[in-house]
Amino acid sequence: MADIKAVSIVIVLALVSLVFIPLQWLAIKLRLPIQKVLPCVWHKIAARMVGIKIQQMGEPCRDRPLLLTSNHASWLDIAVFGSLMPLSFIAKSEVSGWPVFGLLAKLQRTVFVNREKRSETGNVANEIAERMAAGDAMVLFAEGTSNDGNSVLPFRSALIGAATRAAGNGRAGTQVWVQPVSIAYQGFYGIPMGRAHRPHVAWYGEMELAGHLWGIFRRGALDVIVSWGDPILINAATDRKALTRHLEQEVRSMTLASLRQKQEPQDISLANEPVKFFQNEEKPAKAGR
Repeated sequence: MADIKAVSIVIVLALVSLVFIPLQWLAIKLRLPIQKVLPCVWHKIAARMVGIKIQQMGEPCRDRPLLLTSNHASWLDIAVFGSLMPLSFIAKSEVSGWPVFGLLAKLQRTVFVNREKRSETGNVANEIAERMAAGDAMVLFAEGTSNDGNSVLPFRSALIGAATRAAGNGRAGTQVWVQPVSIAYQGFYGIPMGRAHRPHVAWYGEMELAGHLWGIFRRGALDVIVSWGDPILINAATDRKALTRHLEQEVRSMTLASLRQKQEPQDISLANEPVKFFQNEEKPAKAGR
């Protein structure tokens, strides 16, 4: 039965892709607004087919320009975030050459980063800043790699600097929103998966993508918690490294709380109170109500 389920998922997603790929390609070429919406619809279908149940704590920031900074545990992160709202991702350049997934990433209007050439970081940051200034919500997996889903690795500050560039490239006084967001794979079939089983969902290290995909399609019924932190208001003078440390702390705190099942949806009210994070502010205070 599990194999039949996996085959049916592959067939349905292939058929859906045959319809969506040419539509999205045309929308990008003609610069139609629907180019931001079509990938979201595709991810919603994919998440439903696989059996991903998403529980959200708080809500995404509605203001723009917006950079979302998240932890990264699996290729499933793309489908989860992509199903929640129109957005684009920032990914390593190798992804662009992957069969099928590289094409899908390009159609999602992903910005690719070459980690081997640090000299290109500035140009990529400028591209991200331009996309944000144009109203695109951009997702940065700030650890720079995926992990086993049980922890959060240190955040890298280089591309988080794209947010301050977006502020600096605009008119005087331009401000940009940066929002920490956490993703945590919490259970199978409503039962907590535990630390030992979470790596079966996480995709990291030298794991083979095809085999991991097939395993997820066979198992399915995943419970995922997405926690939206307080949006942070920054400007061109913001200390990039201090901002990075703050984002890392927020994402780590939300992730560990989700994995320990200490959060309840009705008790969480995030993203309603912005944080101002300007120069020389190590720990920003919440704005008054």
